[in-house]
Amino acid sequence: MEQLRFDGRVAVVTGAGGGLGKAYALLLASRGAKVVVNDLGGGRDGSGKSTFADAVVQEIKSKGGEAVADYNSVVDGQKIIKTAIDNFGRVDIIINNAGILRDKSFPKMSEQDWDLIQAVHVKGAFKTTQAAWEIFRKQKYGRVIMTSSNAGLFGNFGQANYSAAKMGLVGLMNTLAIEGEKYNIKVNTIVPTAASRLTEDILPPEMFQAMKPELIAPVVAYMAHESFPDTGSVVDSTLGFATKTHLVRSEGAVLKKKPADPVTIESVKEAWPQVVNMNNAKHKEKIAEVTVELVQKLQEFEERSKLDSTNEAYWSTYNYNAKDLALYALGVGASVVNASDLKFLYESHEDFSALPTFFILPGMVMESPIVGKSMPPGKHADFTNILHGEQYIEFVSDFPGTEGEFTIRNYVVDILDKGSSAVAIVNSEIFQNKSLVFRTQQHIFVLGQGGFGGPRNSSKAVNVAAAPKRAPDAVLEQKTSEDQAALYRLSGDLNPLHIDPNVATSAGHQKPILHGLASLGFSVRHVLAKYGGNDASLVKAVKARFAKPVLPGQILATEMWVEGTRVHFQTRTKETGNVVISGAFVDLKKVVKGDTAVSSAPSQQSSSSLKSDGLFAKIDEQVKANPSLAKSIGAIYLYNITQNGKTVKQWTLDLKAGSVHEGAPKSGKPDTTMTLSDEDLIALASGTLNPQTAFLKGKLKIAGNMMLAQKLQPLLKSGSKL
Repeated sequence: MEQLRFDGRVAVVTGAGGGLGKAYALLLASRGAKVVVNDLGGGRDGSGKSTFADAVVQEIKSKGGEAVADYNSVVDGQKIIKTAIDNFGRVDIIINNAGILRDKSFPKMSEQDWDLIQAVHVKGAFKTTQAAWEIFRKQKYGRVIMTSSNAGLFGNFGQANYSAAKMGLVGLMNTLAIEGEKYNIKVNTIVPTAASRLTEDILPPEMFQAMKPELIAPVVAYMAHESFPDTGSVVDSTLGFATKTHLVRSEGAVLKKKPADPVTIESVKEAWPQVVNMNNAKHKEKIAEVTVELVQKLQEFEERSKLDSTNEAYWSTYNYNAKDLALYALGVGASVVNASDLKFLYESHEDFSALPTFFILPGMVMESPIVGKSMPPGKHADFTNILHGEQYIEFVSDFPGTEGEFTIRNYVVDILDKGSSAVAIVNSEIFQNKSLVFRTQQHIFVLGQGGFGGPRNSSKAVNVAAAPKRAPDAVLEQKTSEDQAALYRLSGDLNPLHIDPNVATSAGHQKPILHGLASLGFSVRHVLAKYGGNDASLVKAVKARFAKPVLPGQILATEMWVEGTRVHFQTRTKETGNVVISGAFVDLKKVVKGDTAVSSAPSQQSSSSLKSDGLFAKIDEQVKANPSLAKSIGAIYLYNITQNGKTVKQWTLDLKAGSVHEGAPKSGKPDTTMTLSDEDLIALASGTLNPQTAFLKGKLKIAGNMMLAQKLQPLLKSGSKL
């Protein structure tokens, strides 16, 4: 790797007479920087004078470097910068490292203890950096490092003054990073833990020896280098380890139920668990992002309130990715033994897709409070007395992509009285980017809670449909694994009934039973393979009733009848002959008969422009400029460009014909297909995302001849890193 140098750069390091500052100064000077070695006090409380800076300068010069000592206080930062200009004619780097301690418990802390700490740490960094700021702006270059502490980030007993100052430096960095961005001034913060004069008699001797400043100096030097990509980052380092720290915000909560409601102390208390729930916390880079998010959440609240005017709804979010899809497919019997199943298991498959029944999962409400809150007076529903009776799913928009986030609205549309039990009919509407993508309906049996005089049927229910009274048109059988329930539960249904022998026995089963939705997943897979060409996007709707339990290890036989574009089915266990799924159907956009899967239709391409379009224009130039090199590669490459997990555009590099064009190959099949998002493609091209890392993390999916992807490099290296 090429050595990172600082030739021609001038660095100011405050507090550089020893410890961390000395290590920074020595390392920068050894890499060609001219260094102003600033130091004032000898003790950690700021008292006393020293000649430490002269010793550091002498050491730098003895090794062939250039340096000058400066003994000004950092609160006179303009004098320190003047030293740099007078001796070296410029300044490029400031490392605000100077610091002192005045530790006392808060009640005993004097005003002088407080003011002195703020002056050295915060005012010192302010004065020194401000003195150089206009120079940085004019030369359109500057690197500034603030020095914070874990005491500032997390607090520490006896250091209220020091903690406040160190967190104040993070705030100073945040604003300077914004103000300096357009002038190529990068401002970052180091949080070092190292042996120094401040910690010499605080740390145990063995720890003091291990925490060498030389282990942190390379981190700070890289942060001060012209190639460092970040600004506004807080980096913690010690003992040869580094990590980034930043603030995150919870999703938060609106503090009232309806737009017209007042905010009360009680409403705040009720919403508080959601306010402090950090499960989906996110980092925000700018105040504008926070403002935009707040406006969006309030708008969504208004929109949801309109939707919920007739039904009390329970809102939630659901995230999924390729790993979730593959795990689910394994849970419902997909196997690499069947070549046609690979598209549901392998994220780099050119037709990688979700199984349609996977999308039932976001709308599941078995543990939601929505059913319990909707029960008639005197009746109750909780996790111990509910069963999944029927399931429906209908796709109302394009088939979802292979990763994304949904927002789900669940609400009860009816409560039926079935005598001994009640049935809650729950609708779920699943949105992506505010658009309705699909909807589901569940019939939840609430055992022992009937007899309240309610209706027995509902016009709002999507009903099952009886199978035709003739022999099935097709039957597919598949044996489930003894571990099928243990595997399927990893997709989200953790009911112990499906894993714990004691719970299963107490419920009247000889052993843990298979999830009804797992059996449904098997059955719909069979229908899809037999009559849907294994193309999940052809599924419009699925409806099923769960009739009897299945034991893991039993053979499922899916019996199918075709009527138009509807495939009726019912599922039996072969060992008992019992119907376990009844009245079921799959509505298809079209019927594709056959026992094996066929390639799914390519996603409709977007005519809108993407960031990556410019890259392919550049590649086209390279191909035309190097026709002999292109033909020597002699392969066809297909790029699938995705957004939100869905392919929105394709580009073909046909190096056999020497052409680059939007769309699929005009003749022949691609030798290598690469699938990745528009954003990740830009990152690869800019060099901020490593191709190997992208592949291993599933961001870059390669199908076909992987080795051919490497052959592109000679053609593209002069214009693109693709």
